[in-house]
Amino acid sequence: MKRKRFSKELKAKVAVEAIKSQKPVNKLAAEFGLHPTQVNTWKKQAIDAPPESFGNNRAKKEPNHEEEKDNLYRQIGKLQVEVDWLKKDQTSQLTVSEKRECIEADHPKLSLRRQCELIGLSPASYYRQPAQENDENLKLIRLMDEEYTKHPFYGSRKLHQHLRNQGFRVNRKRVQRLMRKMDMASIAPKPYTSQPGPGHTV
Repeated sequence: MKRKRFSKELKAKVAVEAIKSQKPVNKLAAEFGLHPTQVNTWKKQAIDAPPESFGNNRAKKEPNHEEEKDNLYRQIGKLQVEVDWLKKDQTSQLTVSEKRECIEADHPKLSLRRQCELIGLSPASYYRQPAQENDENLKLIRLMDEEYTKHPFYGSRKLHQHLRNQGFRVNRKRVQRLMRKMDMASIAPKPYTSQPGPGHTV
């Protein structure tokens, strides 16, 4: 079977999208009609490649397009800065609070808004200061965090019951609010996650 060849333009487009996008690799691969392994390979190549590797060959082949090349090099340099900045954290797994801490307000090349876009955080979320909690809520947060660490599939119902068992008279809505504040969500499968698609029978 003849091996399928992909253009450099497609590889670059997929790699950039994989670096900048918050989409799962499987979904991104499906959009381009590729295998997830191929997407990860191109993404890694783009991250590991030094900036100069993008330029020398093109400079020899297209000596009469200086303006076009300069623009291309500027874009590559900008992308490399963004890639280097993203390398420091696995941003897709961070909570809102952790993402807020990653922002560098005085970064010399990346604006605050651009950093928010890259990390998947709205500027409003960055500027919004979390309200201070009282001592009891802080204690509840600590207990919830400890229990959630042991049982990450626990939702508000289980955590609410856990706090009640600890002697706290707290309603479930309060537990849900604190969970949202902590960016805490159960990893248990949600209802109706295995519904057949149109035209398919179970």
